[in-house]
Amino acid sequence: MSKYEQDILNTVNLHGRVSVMDLARILQVSDQTVRRIVKPMVEDGRLSKVHGALVSTQNVLDPPFMARMTQNRAAKVAIANAVAERIPDGCAIAIDTGSTSGFIAQALRTRKNLTVVTNSAFIAATLSMEEGNRVFMAGTQLRNHDGAAFDRAAYDVIASVSVQTAVLSASLVHPARGFMVYDQCEADMAGAMKEIAEQTIMAVDSTKFNEASTSPALRLPELAANDLIVTDRRPPPAFRALPGQADLLIADVQGAPVGDNRH
Repeated sequence: MSKYEQDILNTVNLHGRVSVMDLARILQVSDQTVRRIVKPMVEDGRLSKVHGALVSTQNVLDPPFMARMTQNRAAKVAIANAVAERIPDGCAIAIDTGSTSGFIAQALRTRKNLTVVTNSAFIAATLSMEEGNRVFMAGTQLRNHDGAAFDRAAYDVIASVSVQTAVLSASLVHPARGFMVYDQCEADMAGAMKEIAEQTIMAVDSTKFNEASTSPALRLPELAANDLIVTDRRPPPAFRALPGQADLLIADVQGAPVGDNRH
């Protein structure tokens, strides 16, 4: 597969549906070039074409991680773009294994010379093939449903590095207990990544803010004053007293991200 084909496939899978003109703008080539490249991709089923746009054929019945990548896609793309805008070229970052983090990794393919440490095989594969990047895969044994590592080797690798930014996600957000996950290993990994970072960005889409949730879950580390929460909608009033001192950034799903400092 050529680099153009891979870039087109990644872009369409990221957005779900992209016009030929938008792809030409993203790739900085003519629309005729895009049409020539995508013709065999449509013919062999890697993409679908509808009314001048290309549509992802990614199967929602793929393993659970890829299925989660199709849920609330527009919001996750907006969040990913907003986070990527705050990661400069040459930055050292730690990224967890959430589906929103997967979108962020794809958005970060436009950055250069990143140093990345992650316990996600998907994220490591996404960023390791970009020229100039240094990617450290933390762990040796991968979970079968999302390709994430939480063995002793994973924590050892995380503890051995220092980064400017840790990008974390959460399974749900509680108005009193804050950001939460369901597995102890995920809470431990978030703590390990936050420990090595100068700043933490918590990337979580608006569907995770659920004040009625009674699901048992574990708290993630509390955010500090220089940390940032990135989401796609202003949280409901019940979350105004959310623990921590982090600023809040609302990513505009229809356009450029719009900042909103909560403090």
